[in-house]
Amino acid sequence: MANAITDTPVLMTAKSHIRNDKPVLIGISTNDALGLNAKNLGLLLNSKNVYFIPFGQDDYVKKPKSLVYDYTKTIDSIIQALEGKQIQPILKV
Repeated sequence: MANAITDTPVLMTAKSHIRNDKPVLIGISTNDALGLNAKNLGLLLNSKNVYFIPFGQDDYVKKPKSLVYDYTKTIDSIIQALEGKQIQPILKV
């Protein structure tokens, strides 16, 4: 998404929302967010109308580059994104 690739229906929908000034909410769950994909995460964190459900490392010992979102913050994140705000804190410790 950070590189404007639209090879899936989900990415095409997200790009359409961004183009039309609508919020896109992301619940990240990946084993490489703090690896080669950290650059892409940084780009999305600074993108207009892109919001994140708070996230953190799920197992920093066995999966040190992994991030997963806090599903308990989903509803609050939706409400904030619809108001044009990023829920805080975004990083969960």
